Amino acid sequence: MFGRPFWETTPFHRMSREQWESLCDGCGKCCVHKLEDEETGDVFPTNVCCRLLDTATGQCSNYRNRKALVPECVRLTPGKLDDLDWLPDSCSYLRVHRGQGLAEWHHLITGDRQSIHRARQSVAGRVISEDHIGDLEDYIIDKPL
Repeated sequence: MFGRPFWETTPFHRMSREQWESLCDGCGKCCVHKLEDEETGDVFPTNVCCRLLDTATGQCSNYRNRKALVPECVRLTPGKLDDLDWLPDSCSYLRVHRGQGLAEWHHLITGDRQSIHRARQSVAGRVISEDHIGDLEDYIIDKPL
């Protein structure tokens, strides 16, 4: 009989770096720019992503060096989860943190890194790099990807 998976039994602060990183579902949603109205605090989604995001795969093209190349990139840690109100509800880190478990399309459930794309839960093929746009406000969309 197999035990419960590590994400159900291991607190974030006790996870190895490999375990923590494996929780990322690879959706790329955290790499998509949002605009905030300074007066109201309202957040508006766009379909524009960080220049390091590969728009075809939804993966960071230089994950290891992303902070050096994009200083405003947020390194997600367990301690930041409650403060980052722009993370999507589908975020695997948030889901585990909230006791919801991983989504049925998560690669740790399916054994297939492509299952997130088939479930249309990633931004792959649906975003434009910030290197190829003019005014970000022109790329506001009705609902987040």
